[in-house]
Amino acid sequence: MLNRRTLLASAAAAPLASLIPDALAATPKDTVVFALAIDDVITCDPGEAYEISAQIFLSSVYDRLMRYEAEDKSKLVGGVAESWTVSPDAKTFTFKMRPNQKFESGAPVTADDMAFSLQRVVIMNKTPAFLFTQLGWNKDNVRSLVTAPDLSTLQFKIMEEFAPTLVLNLMATVAASVVEKKVALANESNGDLGNTWLKTHSATSGPYRLVVWKANESVVMEGNPGYHLGMPKTKRVVIRHVPEPGSQRLLLEKGDIDIALNLQPDQLKPLATEPDIKVESFPYSGTWYIGLNLGDSRLKNPKVRQALKYLVDYHGMADTFLKGRFAVHQTFLPLGLFSAIPYDPYKLDVAKAKALLAEAGYPDGFELRLSVANNSPDLEMAQSVQQTMGQAGVKVNIVATDQKQRTTEFRARKHQATLISWTPDYLDPHTNASTFAFNDNDSDDAPHPLAWRCHYMDPAVNAATMAAVKEVDPEKRKAMYADLQKKVTDEGPYILMFQPANQIARRANVTGYDPGIVEDLYFFRTIVKS
Repeated sequence: MLNRRTLLASAAAAPLASLIPDALAATPKDTVVFALAIDDVITCDPGEAYEISAQIFLSSVYDRLMRYEAEDKSKLVGGVAESWTVSPDAKTFTFKMRPNQKFESGAPVTADDMAFSLQRVVIMNKTPAFLFTQLGWNKDNVRSLVTAPDLSTLQFKIMEEFAPTLVLNLMATVAASVVEKKVALANESNGDLGNTWLKTHSATSGPYRLVVWKANESVVMEGNPGYHLGMPKTKRVVIRHVPEPGSQRLLLEKGDIDIALNLQPDQLKPLATEPDIKVESFPYSGTWYIGLNLGDSRLKNPKVRQALKYLVDYHGMADTFLKGRFAVHQTFLPLGLFSAIPYDPYKLDVAKAKALLAEAGYPDGFELRLSVANNSPDLEMAQSVQQTMGQAGVKVNIVATDQKQRTTEFRARKHQATLISWTPDYLDPHTNASTFAFNDNDSDDAPHPLAWRCHYMDPAVNAATMAAVKEVDPEKRKAMYADLQKKVTDEGPYILMFQPANQIARRANVTGYDPGIVEDLYFFRTIVKS
């Protein structure tokens, strides 16, 4: 195994081009090459990274305290932790570290490294810090609350009343990755806990080590034989920055890349008939919906909201221009998350919608401004909604803008209706319940969850949300979220429509790539190339 000194020397001696397959040349047998738009990556430090592309590859670089593994992505298991216990009051968590784990430097992984890694996320206070500060940790108390009584024992205390399943899920995020304390501190600059150095290096015990990241160009990773589940099946992974879907398709057809992640329907359709290429769809954890602003007196009327929910042709869209990319799903928890339910009570029913509108005092309908991003499939969805709502007299005026303008309007509560999507921050139902359902302060200077953006504040829903996040019994908690999902679907300010799928195209000789429902479940170590 190359140590850090050897790695740095070889990286300095060899140009980046030597690590990346040449254009118009078949990829090496021991290397899998991805094409992906990675211009969102700003750092490779797991205590700072929160961008989608960074999550995709850092989950294959770093191991973390807890994990969902490729072999069973539905089961939460130990990562660097072998076992754990929770105190009766659900406030103290004790973890026993898995023995014989090694960092890429060859040093053993200890509980002190894990404690340091959690502490530095809070102390640095970068984007992912909120995942842990909600536990009551802050830069002043985190060192006393997160400790390593000995080299094999990690213990932490939380200051809030949370279900253990929520806390353990937070420990399965990329932010809970273990970095080698000695290496991070040896490269510390101005008290940054190694952050500047770790932007472009790794100090990992995970399945791969970072060889190089070059912004807007590529990421190169090599297998780490010291990983506790063994050497990955593919020695090297390269991610090439290819922002144009059309270019990705051409590279895939020529064999210059093995897997394309950003292809659009017009590129995927012709590839489906090519014998050397396979096109596959995998469920993703997004939620596509229309947010209705209850600051509008018309939309505040529950019968109006019910009517609008019956004026969307969910299945018509899913069976035609969205086929293979979206499935009808009408709750705020995407299927695949704990306690998500298959609840789809609405379908296009113009007669029922007209009756509800008449009961609400709008027999002739009204005009509604629908804000939407000026891209596909958003525009096509909006046009379908415009056509079906028009059948009941609701004249939808589509306002198409760039995504930034649409989102800014939504965050400022200046919209009437907005077609938009949401993805969870971690694999626990509270991540979506806390934003779709909970809003205990509707004033203009309050925090800004999705419920706040839509002027949705229901004391009973707030109470149910907080009760569910505190419930220790998993089965009781599951039932509580099922009830909450139904209530928000039926009464809330959202027309919940679809759960998307990730569509990828790969060379037929590359197998074993099975992306999960969130970016940090995209496993590289199981990929096999024949």
